[in-house]
Amino acid sequence: MRQMPLKIMLLAFFLLLSMTGGSHAKEYLRIGVSQFPSTMHPAIDSMMAKAYVLGAVRRKMTIYDPQWRLQCVLCTEIPSFDNGRVKRIENKQGEPALAVRFTIKQEARWGDGTDLTSADVVFSFEAGKHPLSGFTNAAFLSENIEEVRALDEKNFVIHYKKEFCDYANLNDFEILPAHLERPIFEANPADYKNETLYDRGSDSKGLYNGPYIIDNVRKGRYVDLKRNPHWWGERPVFERVRIEAVENTSALSARLLAGQLDMIAGEIGLSLDQAVSFEKRLKARNRPYEVRYQSGLIYEHLDMNMDMAIFQDKTIRQALLHALNREAIETQLFAGKQKVAHSSVHPMDLFHDAGVLRYDYNPERAEELLEEAGWRYDQDGFRHNEKGERLGFTLYTTAGNKTREIVAQAIQSDWRAVGIDVSIQTLPPRVLFGQTLRQRNYDGVAMFAWLSAPDSVPKTTLHSTMIPAADNGYAGQNFTGYKNAEMDGLIDALETSCAPKPRAELWSNLQHLYANDLPALPLYFRANAFVIPKALKNLTPTGHQYATTHWIEHWDWQE
Repeated sequence: MRQMPLKIMLLAFFLLLSMTGGSHAKEYLRIGVSQFPSTMHPAIDSMMAKAYVLGAVRRKMTIYDPQWRLQCVLCTEIPSFDNGRVKRIENKQGEPALAVRFTIKQEARWGDGTDLTSADVVFSFEAGKHPLSGFTNAAFLSENIEEVRALDEKNFVIHYKKEFCDYANLNDFEILPAHLERPIFEANPADYKNETLYDRGSDSKGLYNGPYIIDNVRKGRYVDLKRNPHWWGERPVFERVRIEAVENTSALSARLLAGQLDMIAGEIGLSLDQAVSFEKRLKARNRPYEVRYQSGLIYEHLDMNMDMAIFQDKTIRQALLHALNREAIETQLFAGKQKVAHSSVHPMDLFHDAGVLRYDYNPERAEELLEEAGWRYDQDGFRHNEKGERLGFTLYTTAGNKTREIVAQAIQSDWRAVGIDVSIQTLPPRVLFGQTLRQRNYDGVAMFAWLSAPDSVPKTTLHSTMIPAADNGYAGQNFTGYKNAEMDGLIDALETSCAPKPRAELWSNLQHLYANDLPALPLYFRANAFVIPKALKNLTPTGHQYATTHWIEHWDWQE
C-alpha cells in the first residue's frame, strides 16, 4: 500500500485546523460574578447568584427563552386545550378548575444516571407545599395546586384548585431528585433546609440534570463545574467551568485584565457605571472583549419593614420618595442607560401603564408631608414626634457593590436634608438575602433588586399570605410585611382572568394601587452589562430572570 508523504500529511493536518477556525479549542471557562449563593437549593431563597450557577447544572420543566417565549425543556410539549393536555374539571368543592398533563422527555435523567420521572415531580410538590419546608413558593404550591398525580414514569397531571391563566408555566416549580432528597426531607421536614444535600453535599452528581454538574464548592469563593456524563442534550464546548465570586466589584475588572477570569456575568457582575468606565479602558487598550448592555425586568427598589410604626404611615412613605432625587442618580451614575421606575412593572412589559402617580423630586413637598404626619425639627437638626422619638432608621444593602454603596450615600444625604436620621449598613449578599430579609430581621429599609419574568404576577412579593415567618418556615418573599386586601384581590384575580382586555385592566389597577400605596419605594429598572470575550459566541442576554447559563450548552469559542 502506497504511503502518503510526510509533507502532504502535515499540509492536510494544518488545512483541517484552519477549517475548524479554532472553534472548541478552549476547555476551561472562568466566569466572574459579584455574589456567592446563600444556598444551592433551587427552591430555597431567591438570589441571582444561585440562579446563575444552577442555570448551568439544572434544567426546568419549562422556561421563558431569550425571546420571552414559553418553551418546554424537560417536557415534550407545552400543554394547551388544543393539544388535549388541558381539561376543565371540578375541584373538591365542586368549583371550576383545571387538569394539566405533562410528559417528561424519555431521555431526561439525573447526573448519576437515574431516570428523571414523575415520582420526582410528585415528591417536589409534596415537599414544596409543606408549611415547614422553607420553600420560597410553598404558599403558591399549597394554595393553587390540589394534587400532582403520576400517571406513569414519564407522565403526570397537575390538578389546579381553580381555573388558572398560567397553567402551562412550570418555570419555578423546581424538580428535585426524590431518590436523594426524599429520605432527608421525610426524616425532619422542619430541618430539611439545613440538611439538604444541595448544601451538605453539593458535589453529589444526582442533584443535577443539566449539561454540567457541580464538582467542587469553595464556600464564599467559587463553584467548579464539569460536563455531566449523563446529559442528553447538546454537548457543551467547555470541559470545565469555574464561577468565581469576587464580591468587591472593583476587583472583577482587574482580575479580567490580569487574565484570571475570561468573562464577567452580566446578570450579577459589574455595576452599570463601572461597566461604562471599563468599556472605555478596554477600547483604549484594544483588549479582545466587548460590553453588551441589556435593559430588562430588574427592579431596584427599597423594601421597608412595615412592622415598624413609621412605615405603616403612608404619608411617611410618600415623603420618603418625594425626598429622593432619583433623576440625578440615574443621570450622574448611569449615563442615561437606566430609567427611573414609577411602579414595579417595566415599560417593556406588555401591561405597563404609563399613567400612574409619579413622585418627582420635591423636598418641599416631602417636608410638608412629614409635618402633617407629626414629625417636626428639634434642636439636633432631625425630626421628632410628640413623644420625643427621633425619625430615623437603617438603610441596608449588599457589601462590595460600589454602585449600591454610592446610591445608598445619595439616599442618606437626600433623607437627612429633610430631617431624617439614616445610617447605612452593608452586609454580604448571602447574609442579606439568606437571613436578614428572609427572616425580616431588619430595622429600616433594604435596597436590592427583584428580577422577574414577563407578565409575572407579583404574588410572592406583595400578597399578604407570602410574608415569611417562623410558622411557615420563612416561605414567601413579602419581606416588607405589606398587607392590603385590595392588592390581594387584584393578584388573585390576575391569576384567573386570562382574556387580554380584563387582564390589562387588572394590571393597570394594580400599578395605580402600587403607586398610591407604595408597598416599596421604586428606584429604577436596571440594565445589565455583559463583559464578554469576542471569542465567545452564542451567549444571548435575556432581559428577564432566567440567566444566560440556562443555554450554556449552546455557547461556543472561536478564536
